[in-house]
Formats: sequence, structure tokens, C-alpha cells
Amino acid sequence: MACRISELVIDAADPERLAEFWSKVLGYVELGREDDGSIEIGPPDAGFGGPQPTLILSPSSDPRAGKLRLHIDVNPTDRDQDAELERLLALGARPADVGQTGTESWHVLADPEGNEFCLLSARLRPL
Repeated sequence: MACRISELVIDAADPERLAEFWSKVLGYVELGREDDGSIEIGPPDAGFGGPQPTLILSPSSDPRAGKLRLHIDVNPTDRDQDAELERLLALGARPADVGQTGTESWHVLADPEGNEFCLLSARLRPL
């Protein structure tokens, strides 16, 4: 038997702001809040344990040191990559430079707190 990813936990200076951003990016909804200020977001109909992992935005005042060793990749589901890039930038993402050459088929972006993620070119079927 194997494991599967059920949750991704992201430290956040402002969990509220990141929860709002990632909810809009992924079409997620708020699933719950903890007394420590953590906010869990996930797919509206499945929630925790569904086919997609939930995200937990956990409050942290620790400064980030350097480039993240793990990042999220996203794919458009209902539009092409260029249109999705425009949407993500309008939501508050910004271009990020992690040493790419400029010939990549993906875009490297950063969320409102500077966490890098990539917008890939392949269009995926929505779940």
C-alpha cells in the first residue's frame, strides 16, 4: 500500500491573505480555522481526503531563507496558459526569477508572500 498527499502546509505571515489568494487560484473554499490562526482551504465538494490535497496556511513570523526547496505547479483547466497567466497576475501573483533561461514552457510566479510556484502549459481536465 502507498501513501498519497492529503495536505500541504504553508507557513504564512498573513494566513488570511494567502488563503484568499490560493482559494481564488485553485477554486478552493475555506474548510476550517484553528485556534492558532491556521486556515485550511480545499475543494468545495470534497474537502479533506478528496482527490486533491487541501492547503493549510499556518501563521509564522519566521523569515524565509532563500529559494523554496518545494514548490507548487498549477495547470490551467478552462483556458489557455496565456489567459491563465493574466488571471493569476490580476489575483496578485507576480513574476519570479529563479534562474530560468526564458525558453521554458512554464512561467515562474510568486504568491503575495513570495512563495514561488509554476504555471505549466498543459491544460488539464477539471475534476
